[in-house]
Amino acid sequence: MSPSDPAVPDEPLIEATGIVKRFPGVLALDDVSFDLRPGEAHALVGENGAGKSTLLKVLTGVYRPDAGSLRVCGEPAAFSGPMDAQNAGVQAIHQEIGLVPLMSVARNLLLGREPRTRLGLLDMRALHRRAAELLEPYGVRVDVRRPLRSFGVGTQQMVALARAVSVDARVVVMDEPTSSLEPREVETLFGVIDRLRAQGIAVVYVSHRMDELFRVCDRVTVLRDGRLVHTGALADLDRLRLVSLMLGRDAAEVRAHGLTKFSGDHERADDAPVLEARGLTRRHQLHGVSVTVRPGEVVGLGGLLGSGRSETAKAIAGALPTDGGTVVIAGTELRRPTTARSTRAGVALLPEDRKAEGIVPTLSIRDNIALAALPALSRAGLVSEARIDRIVETFMTRLRIKASSVQQRVGELSGGNQQKVLLARWLATGPKVLLLDEPTRGIDVGAKAEVQTLIDELAQEGLGVLLISSDLEELVEGSDRVVVLRDGAVAGELTGDQVTEQGVMAAIATAPATPPTTEPAAGPGAGEGPARPAEDAPSPGED
Repeated sequence: MSPSDPAVPDEPLIEATGIVKRFPGVLALDDVSFDLRPGEAHALVGENGAGKSTLLKVLTGVYRPDAGSLRVCGEPAAFSGPMDAQNAGVQAIHQEIGLVPLMSVARNLLLGREPRTRLGLLDMRALHRRAAELLEPYGVRVDVRRPLRSFGVGTQQMVALARAVSVDARVVVMDEPTSSLEPREVETLFGVIDRLRAQGIAVVYVSHRMDELFRVCDRVTVLRDGRLVHTGALADLDRLRLVSLMLGRDAAEVRAHGLTKFSGDHERADDAPVLEARGLTRRHQLHGVSVTVRPGEVVGLGGLLGSGRSETAKAIAGALPTDGGTVVIAGTELRRPTTARSTRAGVALLPEDRKAEGIVPTLSIRDNIALAALPALSRAGLVSEARIDRIVETFMTRLRIKASSVQQRVGELSGGNQQKVLLARWLATGPKVLLLDEPTRGIDVGAKAEVQTLIDELAQEGLGVLLISSDLEELVEGSDRVVVLRDGAVAGELTGDQVTEQGVMAAIATAPATPPTTEPAAGPGAGEGPARPAEDAPSPGED
């Protein structure tokens, strides 16, 4: 059933008008409007920081807007919390599954709605029977008495979906619903969405996978930097136009540019690679990703949010275990890479989230810079304070870190100076290859220029650099070559005159993603043991 079907009423199930949401120092949503019609699947897309999550939280009652209005089925609504939204029929299935792992599948499905006996006690037989019935349409056949945590993430996600739909849902919000599903489970999910739409239930679908958007959705709303930039029929857009709307670039040149999957001939024969990552694979995230960096070369890693950029960098640095593939640093293969082994081999990773994964805000600048280099600065377990002082002074000067003293807490510095401290920490280890994940995000224009200049200087000194950036201009201007990822696979490699913003966008939009053929398909509950009859008596420990 499509929204244009005359049997479907035109009145939106939920309508947000002129929504404004502010946080300290950030205007997250600026006059954003959104409506959802009965029986439609509506894609909500945008890059990191576009405002998607904030809008979803307004629609589901997590946030109250600072301005604007909400209407549900034509009536004004003001959600004071998620329960209000749920009572109005708005159910959310988040990427992080919000269920109770220690409880049984049945209890999770019917939590708060458990069948009772005439004496007010839990009717376990009815509970298990009803749970099995709810899961049947989703192809999930498991022992509903077992704890939820004993099943795979795919099964847990299907349980969350079944619970959401079973509570008189009018609207179902799905945030990256296929991120942990096997191919067979994805097809089951699409079938469920088709059934929901046939029942007049509307779906908000958030995903970075364009194949899914064009398979599932009728309309699309595009957000960028907290503003609404487009709403309309998805069939009226091609992939190139959709990418250009998300990134804020003109698609006219891109359309004429076309796409070639390049072989990476831009190499200097006299320089052996300082980094060779071959066939990196991780279930649901990376599918045979390969990238090579030579001394003095800056290789860009492009792609939309969720394309596998950060996962590739973390896999190379040993911070993300892989299912397959090899990492070779300066001719030496790292067997079962860990962060410690990778660091010793000469790999340095500047993570995307410097506050959560990088700096230690309560420690001083001196201690933060010295952290990674401590093993090299110690002898027989004793650390040379003088050597630490010399290294810290060297990088404070070279990186022009502005602070009252080396003893100042890093948490008190500006974002740009925090980034420089983190960069100094890894340069102090004497790396051969530097992995930079969004090195200029969240810093002012002056600090951004300084960091970009420093990257150029490091490359000129012979350091190999892998640069990840969502800023197309920064990626293109700062890179010798660009490897473009899409859906966890290499979509193309641009060299020489092909390294343009239009070339990157064309690769993102039109290159076919490599199917994850190295991953076995499994249905919900596969490998989880045989299911037992749901009517059996509760297993030991059943709550």
